[in-house]
Amino acid sequence: MTMQDDYHASRRAHIEEQQRSRQARRRRELIVAISSVTAAVLVVAGLVGFGVYKFSTMKDSGSTSAAPRTEPSARGSGDASGQGSGDAGAPITGEKDWDTKKLTRNHVTTPVQYPMTPPVGGDHAAVWMNCGGVVYQKPVPDVNAVHSLEHGAVWVTYTDKASAADVKKLGGKVSATPYSLMSPYQDQAGAIMLSAWGKQLTVDSADDPRVNQFFTRYVEGPQTPEPGAPCTGGLDER
Repeated sequence: MTMQDDYHASRRAHIEEQQRSRQARRRRELIVAISSVTAAVLVVAGLVGFGVYKFSTMKDSGSTSAAPRTEPSARGSGDASGQGSGDAGAPITGEKDWDTKKLTRNHVTTPVQYPMTPPVGGDHAAVWMNCGGVVYQKPVPDVNAVHSLEHGAVWVTYTDKASAADVKKLGGKVSATPYSLMSPYQDQAGAIMLSAWGKQLTVDSADDPRVNQFFTRYVEGPQTPEPGAPCTGGLDER
């Protein structure tokens, strides 16, 4: 073998070594790249999975703790005490209600023939009866009392069939309750009746638990056509 042959053999060996080195480096780079992509995919998959889990947990929690409550339209349900099912939106046992869309609210200067006694809504006088916890000893005009109901008052009325003890107890409750008034009313069907705008309840005793329930729900309650309107500065006939 000549020196030229040795040179060419050595050069080929060097080139082959460089090729093997480059191939080895490329394999290492490929392995690193694949490993990096795999790790990134795993991280993204983990984050997505965690997000789905949290969303599912929040959705389930919301569906069990925030169930919507609807207002029942039926009347007469509840237990023997008259407290209903305990739900604040449940009807009061024995309560009567009227379609408030049909209760007109015009101010008039002439007498009004109301379809219910005592009236629970309709056209009325421009001036309301004072209803800041006022107990009237004499009957009050319907047209003024109805205006008080429009402002969110509860009107307690009674006949001579109501006992003196019941009248006294109801008077004490009204006196301590803004947006309420009380007066005798001989033409009504029940001994004791409670009226709000579009709502009415008859009871036999001031101790009936439905009295407190009616006050709690309808004194400035959701039935009020003019929430925030005053109960003072009106007509006062004691």
